[in-house]
Amino acid sequence: MNRHIKGVRRNAIRAGLLSLAVACATLPAQAAAPSAAPKPARTPCFFITQWNGWKSPSPNVIYLGVNLHDVYKVDLSAGSPQLQWPDVHLVSRTVGSDSICTAIDLQLEVADSNGFRAPLIAAKLTKLTTEEAAAIPRKYRPN
Repeated sequence: MNRHIKGVRRNAIRAGLLSLAVACATLPAQAAAPSAAPKPARTPCFFITQWNGWKSPSPNVIYLGVNLHDVYKVDLSAGSPQLQWPDVHLVSRTVGSDSICTAIDLQLEVADSNGFRAPLIAAKLTKLTTEEAAAIPRKYRPN
């Protein structure tokens, strides 16, 4: 009986070594295959205190200037023509954290100096590439 147990162990060890050898033989092929790495996110987070300006080219779009060189595009689900009125400003309220990572994090209103306020619903937040930001007409660039 003792010989039988040793034989079973020996066969299990051989099977394990064979599996290891097969796995090692396929590693170079797997390493050489191009991996479908996910694209980096174009909406990295920023803090509300880094936001330093905004412009709106249309009732449904707002460009936010963040830091000195970053531009984020906010697509609104229901635009507001008041965004093109003179002397209006954008009000942002923070609830909880002051980091902005998605459109849901933006609690926006357009307001004027007479007390008029209208809520804005952000549907999408996208960080623009340097090329995309440069393509914005100068009068609509937030920075």
